[in-house]
Amino acid sequence: MIKGMIFLARSKSFHSGIVLMDNDKNNLTVLKLENYIESIPDFPKPGTLFYDLSPLIESPQAWKLAIDKLCSILAGSKINMVYGIEARGFLVASAVALKLGIGMQMVRKKGKLPGATVALTYDLEYGTDTIEIQNRPINYNNRVAIVDDVLATGGTMRAAIDLLSKVSIPVVCCATIIELPFLKGRERLNTDFDSLLTYDGT
Repeated sequence: MIKGMIFLARSKSFHSGIVLMDNDKNNLTVLKLENYIESIPDFPKPGTLFYDLSPLIESPQAWKLAIDKLCSILAGSKINMVYGIEARGFLVASAVALKLGIGMQMVRKKGKLPGATVALTYDLEYGTDTIEIQNRPINYNNRVAIVDDVLATGGTMRAAIDLLSKVSIPVVCCATIIELPFLKGRERLNTDFDSLLTYDGT
């Protein structure tokens, strides 16, 4: 199963709405994050449904709402560093880091980071993959969150947790914009997890 892709799904939203008022002070509009997630069938291959965050990122109000709500969740864990998973997780992580005034680092695929790195190879449904982080001095006072766009089977998120744990970086929580709970990815994580939107697969 490719992250962010499923067969047919219906969305449910948690923490996702906000009321906006336009300039005439009378017309109220409810901004819902799920309205900014585009479902694209048969991408990148036939039989899959891809959840595209491009409309969400394109809308300043919707993107700000999503990041504000993620930050509200993460701030409760008193994090002071956030890691983003390649590649769309970088967009989420950098926005969260800027909002919270904390540092950000990247979890990348093998061979994409300069300098010395630490790697971890993990199992996929068919084969294996390898992710890396830069081998930088460890601040043992860091409280780290890992973020991404979608949690599907949880394999990559769990690998990122294990990779940071390998170098004694404490991961206190994880979060995504979208979760596919019927794939049970949350059950693979050994830390707190939250998401803004879920798609139940029915």
